[in-house]
Amino acid sequence: MNLTGPGRPRVRQSTRPGATAREEILDAAAELFTTQGYATTSTRAIADAVGVRQSSLYHHYATKDDILEELLAGTVSEGLAFAREVANLSDTDRSDTGDPASAVVVASRLHAVALFDGAHLCSGRWNIGVLYHLPEARSERFGSFMQDREELRGLYRRIGTAAVHVPLWDGDPLHHGELAFRLVESLVSLRADGQATPDSPLQVADAAMVLCGAGEILGSIRVESLALIDRLGRRLPDLAEAGRS
Repeated sequence: MNLTGPGRPRVRQSTRPGATAREEILDAAAELFTTQGYATTSTRAIADAVGVRQSSLYHHYATKDDILEELLAGTVSEGLAFAREVANLSDTDRSDTGDPASAVVVASRLHAVALFDGAHLCSGRWNIGVLYHLPEARSERFGSFMQDREELRGLYRRIGTAAVHVPLWDGDPLHHGELAFRLVESLVSLRADGQATPDSPLQVADAAMVLCGAGEILGSIRVESLALIDRLGRRLPDLAEAGRS
């Protein structure tokens, strides 16, 4: 018998993906939050979507906010961990040395972070990134998520500062990392409009490089970017089967 908690059988057999009841609850909540709205979704509706009693859901999550907190954290955790590693790389090659090879190396770091982060943002069944715009997500209750998102944004800027030095206008440098960060988050809107494809994260990372003035070495940057992801022991998620909602 499939149990949702100690001695509590399911109301019905779940057909949701997930190795555990918590994963099934997260999947159901993600669907309901992104398609019906957070405020209008009750814990009873989430429990019904999983096929468990509401009391069984409370065994895993005490409140609806706890579910939202875990979903939000999941949108930044992989990208943040990867960006931290990239930012802490030991070599200090900079594109302003005039060495083309060095320019490729440092620019590829920003490209790799954008590609890896964007691919994970697009990899879930549900477009959880739309929840960033919830008024609730900006509250103190979700301060941990906001801190992680701001740290990720700061790492984009830190990595981008060294990448390509091209002024946007006289006397004012372009914040390359900020541009890349914003382009990656635009994938959320692309998915919401049904326009995202498995190629979208790469296209966004490429676009960031072109707008940063590195279009002429984009091919080399791509090669080095993918090699960097591999060297750090990461794999890009397979987006072919990911939800486009």
